[in-house]
Amino acid sequence: MLNENSIAFNAQNELPHHMVIVVGGGQAGLSISYYLKEAGIDHLVIEKHTLTHTWRSQRWDAFCLVTPNWQCALPGYPYRGDDPHGFMKKDEIIAYLDGFIAMVDAPVLEHTEVRKVRRLPSGGYFVSTSNGDFTADQVVVASGGYHTPIVPRMAERLPAGIVQMQSSHYRNPEALPKGAVLVVGSGQSGAQIAEDLHLAGRKVYLAVGEAPRCARFYRGRDVVDWLADMRYYDMPVDQHPLREGVRDNTNHYVTGRDGGRDIDLRRFALEGMELYGRLDDLRDGRLHFAPNLTSNLDSADDTYNRINASIDAFIDKHGIDAPQGVPYKPVWSPQGERTSLDLAQSGIASIIWCIGFRPDFSWIDAPVFNGRGYPAHNRGITPQAGLYFIGLPWLHTWGSGRFSGIARDAEHVVGAIRSTIATSASRAA
Repeated sequence: MLNENSIAFNAQNELPHHMVIVVGGGQAGLSISYYLKEAGIDHLVIEKHTLTHTWRSQRWDAFCLVTPNWQCALPGYPYRGDDPHGFMKKDEIIAYLDGFIAMVDAPVLEHTEVRKVRRLPSGGYFVSTSNGDFTADQVVVASGGYHTPIVPRMAERLPAGIVQMQSSHYRNPEALPKGAVLVVGSGQSGAQIAEDLHLAGRKVYLAVGEAPRCARFYRGRDVVDWLADMRYYDMPVDQHPLREGVRDNTNHYVTGRDGGRDIDLRRFALEGMELYGRLDDLRDGRLHFAPNLTSNLDSADDTYNRINASIDAFIDKHGIDAPQGVPYKPVWSPQGERTSLDLAQSGIASIIWCIGFRPDFSWIDAPVFNGRGYPAHNRGITPQAGLYFIGLPWLHTWGSGRFSGIARDAEHVVGAIRSTIATSASRAA
């Protein structure tokens, strides 16, 4: 084990050194590499698996984008297909990313886990990996914010015969055992996986959380197109009504499947899907749910109608000629709150946990994290010199964790890197 003194010695005499090390080879890390190459800055991208790994191995077979293809705007590589208002499917997304990878041609070290990043006493950073140690003047963390799947401890008490998996491991209905499926969580992944199973004719029980929803199309256009015209996607986090609290929000559920449509859990209920409130516990062979299904459905619909009302106001203000819109009215409502379900009698043979991820930056030894393990930063620039983050939800705008806003974020971070290099050169001169 190297101590601080030996690290400093090796940093000056033995360890491979780069001006910048980028941790993570997804679209965020590759976007940083694009701008670093453009600036002629020496760097290395270190990826634990393979480039854009999560898109290839952590998406179900029917996965597609929930934002229109025109929002795919990685730096130097905008969408060039013939369906800008369509929604790329999984294979098409991978093909798009493969083209971006080839265009960037980043200096990459794959199949390498970064185990420790630590500031050196003499300045710069020590980066320890499963494939050797390095030093760098500056480090960009581009590993995202979705690291550790959230699974409640009650999962340990479920019968051994029930197949359990996290949303990132779900592939298709045929891969699950015969029988009913319990989907826990109704965020973007949970709602779409529940729909995938429902369309395949599977019996689905859905534990509905507090995720909001939005319309796919409204008043003749995709809602994303309206919100783009309203400059919503350019709103920085410090101007959002929730400020940094928006980073904790669950994504709205909607789908781009089959050309795009709403996901209406109430309609699924009419068609036989059984809806419950939040899953709280397992006792005496029964699943127990919070009595909040009605409030969760109502809250999701309120958000749906509120977004549409903001579009109405925009249309009226600018005198835009558009088809008339009408508020959503529930097609189904719970008749009382069902708060328990007999596990054996339900026929549930598999459970899919879709309740999100926790960040894990424990490998970064730096005083920049809050009590929940989230880094303090301003547009990805932390209080510790030379340490940056990118690809986090609402790093700067709504698009920061998506294809639409990553170029702006990467260019800003690399601008800070260039300024640091220029300042260092000036001081040395």
